[in-house]
Amino acid sequence: MARFIEENQHLPNVPSADEVATEGIDVAKMDATLLRQIEELWLHLIELKEENKELQSRLQKLEK
Repeated sequence: MARFIEENQHLPNVPSADEVATEGIDVAKMDATLLRQIEELWLHLIELKEENKELQSRLQKLEK
C-alpha cells in the first residue's frame, strides 16, 4: 500500500484530488469508501496494539 500511495499520491480505492476536482464525487459512494478505510485503520490499529503488548511482555522478560 505504501508503494501505491507513493506512486499515485492517494489511497487505493479513493479518487485523487484531481479526479474529484474534475469529475466530482458520488457522496454515497465516497461515504462507503471512507467507512471502509476507517474500518481497515481500526483493524490495523488493533493488530499493532496486540503486537505492542507482545513486545512489551518480551522486553519485560528480558529485563528480568
